Amino acid sequence: MTSITVRNLDESIKAGLRLRAARHGWSMEQEVRQILRQTVAPEQLGAISFAEQINQRFAGLQAEALPLPARVQVRTPPTLD
Repeated sequence: MTSITVRNLDESIKAGLRLRAARHGWSMEQEVRQILRQTVAPEQLGAISFAEQINQRFAGLQAEALPLPARVQVRTPPTLD
């Protein structure tokens, strides 16, 4: 694992990180790792479009095999006389 040091960080940024980390229930260090992961990971995907990412994620789902519920009319449509 690699480590980095960030110097000259504004106190308001540090306080914001501390609050974010507390909301998530983990350390500031873990919060920074999560932010970096969310920021850098999309760049590593390259030229894969959002639609392709969704398609890859659900490729093995076999959605055509899922049962579809019967359609029912919720209310009587109004008549326009």
